[in-house]
Formats: sequence, C-alpha cells, structure tokens
Amino acid sequence: MEVIPFVHEGLGNSSYLVDIGNGRAAAIDPNRHVDAYLRVLSDRGLALAAIFETHLHADFISGARELAAETGAPFFASAAGGIKYPHHGMADGQAVRLDGCEVSAIASPGHTPEHLSYVLRTSAGEPHLFSGGSLIVGGAARSDLIAPEQTVPLTRAQYRTLHGAFSHLPDETVLLPTHGGGSFCSTGAGGDRISTLGRERRQNAALAIDGEEEFVRWFPLTFPGVPDFFFKLRPINQAGPRLRREVPRPAPLTPHEFEAARGAATVIDARQKDAYSSRHISGSVSVPFRDAFGVWLGWTVDIETPLLFVLDGAPLDAVLDECLLVGFERFAGFLEGGIDAWERAGLPLASSGLIGAREARRLLGDGALALDVREPSEWEGGRIPGAKHVPLGRLKQDAAALSKDRPVVVYCGHGERASTAVSLLEAAGLQDLANLDGGIEAWQAAGFALER
Repeated sequence: MEVIPFVHEGLGNSSYLVDIGNGRAAAIDPNRHVDAYLRVLSDRGLALAAIFETHLHADFISGARELAAETGAPFFASAAGGIKYPHHGMADGQAVRLDGCEVSAIASPGHTPEHLSYVLRTSAGEPHLFSGGSLIVGGAARSDLIAPEQTVPLTRAQYRTLHGAFSHLPDETVLLPTHGGGSFCSTGAGGDRISTLGRERRQNAALAIDGEEEFVRWFPLTFPGVPDFFFKLRPINQAGPRLRREVPRPAPLTPHEFEAARGAATVIDARQKDAYSSRHISGSVSVPFRDAFGVWLGWTVDIETPLLFVLDGAPLDAVLDECLLVGFERFAGFLEGGIDAWERAGLPLASSGLIGAREARRLLGDGALALDVREPSEWEGGRIPGAKHVPLGRLKQDAAALSKDRPVVVYCGHGERASTAVSLLEAAGLQDLANLDGGIEAWQAAGFALER
C-alpha cells in the first residue's frame, strides 16, 4: 500500500490517493483540484476504486462529486452528514473491501458532528488511519464551525474521540490527517503532516489533557481566527458542488467594457504587491496570487460577489482553480491587456506607497500609525512598538474606526496581506497609506527593536 499525499500549502490541508495494489487506488478527502488526482492515476496506470470523505468540509469545496463523475468510482461518506447527492452512507464499524484492502469507518465526532475516520488495512504492514480533523499532528481540529450553541457539545465529543475512538489501534498506526499546520481549521498543529499514533500519544497537547471539563475550558481558547467563508462552504458540500464544466469561464474585456462592468462586480487585483502599489484601479481589492490566495480572497470578499480580474502575470486558470476551491463561481471577466491597456485607454489609476524599514521608521517618528494586520499569534510574538493590531480578516469591519487624517504604515509578515489591507483601507476612504515591504522581517533585518 503506497500513500500519495496532495498538500495544499495555502489551506494547510492534505488529501490522499492510496495505491492499494492490483492497479487500483482509493481517494480520501479530495478537493476541487481533481485534475491533479486524475494525472497521477493516469501516470501510474491506476483505476479509482473508491472515494472516501471524512466530514463535510468548511474550508474548501469537496472534489468528491467531480472525481466520481470523472471516474465512475463509488463515493463513501458519513450517513449522518445529510449529503444530498449520490453516495454510500457509512456508519461506525462499517467496512468496505477493495481488492485485498479493507477500509473501516470509525465514528470520530468533534470537529463536526458527522465526522468519520477511516482505517485502511492490508494483509501486510501497519494500519493507516485517515483521521480528517479528529486527530492531527500535534493537536486536533476546531469544534466551533457549526453553530455557537454546538461548540461546547462538540468540544466534549472531541475529547471523547481523542481519548477513546482510536484506543484499539496500535502505536505503529500511521496517522494521515486532512488538516495540518497552516490550516485555520486546526489548533495546535505541528509542522509535520504525517505521524503515528504512538508519537501522538506521547507528544500531542490535546491528548495530554486528561479531564473533560479541563479540556472544554482549554480547547476553544486555542482556536485561530475563523474566515467568514467557512460558514458558507459546509452547506455547499452537503448539497453537492457544481461540476467544473457547469461554471462559465470569465471573458476577456476591453478596458471600457471592464470599466462598465465594475458597478456590478468586485475587481480582484491578483498581481504582486509591488505592481499593485505602483499603479492600480481605484477600489480594486489587492489579493496577490500565491498559495494562500483563496483563503484571503474568501476572508475579504463574499463568495456571492461577481469577480473581475486584473491578472497581468498571474495565470488565469490557476487563479480560477483557487477561486473555485473556496466557493467562488461568479466570474464577470478579466482585463484584456492588463493595466497597460487600462492606462493606454486613458482611464484613471491610483497608487500607494511601498516602503522600506528605514522609511517606515521615519514616518512613524513623524506621527504615522503602524497598523499590524497579522494574526494574534504572530502579534504576540513581537510587533513594531506602538502598533495598532487589527487582523486582516477583521479590517473591513474595523476600518471605519481608523483616523483618515493620519498616515498609516501597514505591515504583516512579508507584505502580501498588507497589500490587501491597503486596498481595503483605500476603499474605506483612507488616502495616506504605505505598505512596509518585507513586513516585520524587514523591520527586524534593519536592526530595529520589537515590542513584546
């Protein structure tokens, strides 16, 4: 049995193909990037025997329906999940035989009510536990993504899952979770994405809490911020995502067509921060294309919003893949010829500052505000002295409280999130804005002190 992981670094998630022998494979928690799985299946000469899903995902659109449509493979998921499209409902203790490989379901609620984990066994070798979010490397997945009144009951369920669901499995069991480091679904995740049950029993902080009431008090305090779009994807995954071929592609638009379409859509500028800073369409949202593009798009723009794209060097198909992954399907068009064409058409452009650490320190000394848009865990690790903290995910709501009469130096870890923040602040009416190029790392590299 060979496990082939597919890691999406921006989401912090893993999905898997498992070569179970005899030219057949199983898929676990596939996302909407189904072409990646199909390429590996084709390259290795494998037929897909089955698709398994551990839970209704909140952070990405499932690829199970798409993969089943492309391959004809049966789809297995929790019977308690209320999935509305064709699947085989699974419950605790049920097993599926796949050419010498047995897949057994284990009820493991907590991250979600319907959560199942799957143990794959062959005649030789150790068991493999695909645990979704029920147990991850160094922690467990959060229990507050269903409804506020369910957080405590799900936290209790998570405690019981951690201390009971897998107790019959040996230490050498290979642990292959879906959520991992960098996922906003995860808490306490370590840097590794694969572990063993024995290692987690020795080292996992969530397993070290030996008392349900203490766990209920502690566990919710470890959750990172939660993107708004998380609460919209679970119902989509339950109802059944549209197939990719059903989603219209965006059309190329001339500058004047693009300008006319702006009133009914949001302009997403996917170029890198220096290009955006130099010149951009006023009111556009800067989301530099990178691994985390989908997360920050979903956190700053509603998924029902029609999107227009300024791409230039950003690849259209890859941008659309990331949009679709987090639920965006309404594509209004992209600017043909990019910003150069816009400028040649005589249409107005705006710009914002992209400054180094020394210039930032000078501006702050002259009375500018340092605005830190990183996550709370990053802020607690050290910040520019006197900075105000507003995580990027909250900035749209909190921008109105910022003075429009004071220059603002925005910073994050490297500068990409700060570019998004600058665009949101510009849309809120602030004008004297600068992005600290290189973020907090550039500040430290210049030898400037941090406040802790």
